[in-house]
Formats: sequence, C-alpha cells, structure tokens
Amino acid sequence: MSTPEQVPPAAPAAPPAPADNVLAVSAVQVEGVTKVFGSRKSQVIALSEVALSVEAGEFVALIGPSGCGKSTLMRLIADLEAPTSGSLKVFGKSAAQARVDQDYGIAFQQAGLLPWRTVADNISLPLELHGASRGERKRRVAELVELVGLTDFARSRPDQLSGGMQQRVAIARSLAERPRLLLMDEPFGALDEMTRERMQAELARISAETGAAVVFVTHSIPEAVFLADRVVVMSARPGRITEEIVTGFGRDVVRDQKLREDPAFFTKVTEVREALHGAPVGSGSSGAEER
Repeated sequence: MSTPEQVPPAAPAAPPAPADNVLAVSAVQVEGVTKVFGSRKSQVIALSEVALSVEAGEFVALIGPSGCGKSTLMRLIADLEAPTSGSLKVFGKSAAQARVDQDYGIAFQQAGLLPWRTVADNISLPLELHGASRGERKRRVAELVELVGLTDFARSRPDQLSGGMQQRVAIARSLAERPRLLLMDEPFGALDEMTRERMQAELARISAETGAAVVFVTHSIPEAVFLADRVVVMSARPGRITEEIVTGFGRDVVRDQKLREDPAFFTKVTEVREALHGAPVGSGSSGAEER
C-alpha cells in the first residue's frame, strides 16, 4: 500500500563553513585516471585520463551519454573498482582507506531497503555493522528520520512507503555515520517527475544542512543544474571530461520552484545541453531531454 508523499520541512539556514584545515583537503582528487575492462584481446576503455577535483562541501553533478563512464568513476571513488592507471584520493587518503574510515555514504537508483526491517532499523543498519551502542543508534536514527521528514513512519516497513519515501530512507541510511562525502548514482531515476522534483528539493536541503560534499550521477540536465554547484560534462566512451560548468546559484540559494522558473536557470540548462550535445540547441538538434 502506498502512502502519499509527506511535505518536507522548510529549508534551514546553511551550516557554518568548515574549518580551514578541512577545506585544505579536497573531498575527491582524481588525476589521470584510466579504467580498462576485459582482457588484452577484448578491451573496453571505460575512462581515459580523467582529472577531477571536488572540494569539501561542494555539490558536483556528473552528466554524459549512456556508457560514458559516469557510474564507473563513481565506483572508483567508492572503492568498488580499482583504476587501471592514475591516482585517486578521498580526503587525501586512498579510496580503500576512506571506505574503512567511513568517510563517504552511497545511494543508488534502487533504494535497496531490507523489506523485513522497519524504516528505523534500515537506517540503523550501518551503525549496527560498525558496533555502535543501542543508545547511540537510537539517538542517531531519531535525528535522521527527522532530517528526511519521516518521523511518523519510523516503524513502517518499506512496502508501506511510496517510492520517494523509500529513497529518503536510503539517503538517511547513507548519512548514518556522518560521512563527509555522499556518492549518489541516479538515486531519483526510477521516480515519477513530481516525486523526483520533490526529492531534488529535499536532497538540496539535506546537503545544505549536513555540509557534506556530493558527487551525483544523472542523465537529467535540469536535475544537474538544479542541484549542483558545478556540472561536469563527460564524453561518449572512452569517458573523458569535456567541460565543467559552474551554475553560480550559491549554497545560500533555496532550491525550489522559484529557481526552476528563474531565467538564469534556463540559461544554465541550455549551456549544459550545448556542452553535452556539442552544438547549440536548434541547429540540427531537437534539444529533447535525455533520460
């Protein structure tokens, strides 16, 4: 049984700026990374000489055609794959060490909730796995269900929630151990358009409130522009970064319907679309949104 989406609380003020020593180290530093799959006789070059820096507290969206290596780059940062060549650091550490230190949380397109566990118990799972006390788990879960607007559903099970609410649980779970970095691979791709827009606003609020850096993979140009401080455009395989576009909206700007209707928003959407398609919209291209 589905439950109507709960209206998220109003956006809070931006968090205090991190200390200077935190800002000194990039959240992600990728230098000359190449990733090759397969054997010598049958190779697929997924990424070629990729260089990318994501600063602490920055929201970066990766966008590009299907198969361009966006998700592969995400998996390299998350230590789910190893680069063939080049170097990759997360807060100055190897990706493997950052994983051990729980410096990042991950959310995918499918919420991946355990159906036999309640909302609270799903959020609590990472804390349980890393030995947090029962009292600590209870306090942290209470903070997180409030953060994502699901306090009234803490004892519900996943099949009692709508798709958007399930994704909120997944985001809360990814935040359980207070990571400094969120890695998100098309987390809203399976949602209907209205729910997707609500979830975008919700994520923007959570990002501002927690101060975590975010690397966000998407196929949606408006979604990338709405959420990100910087949109990184990738080429078709082998994936390379072809352009980086600063949206210029600032962390103090509330991401809401007013922003979607702002002419500056449409200007940036057009700029990203032209960077992605390689030609101005209207010059032989329909400009239709890619999914």
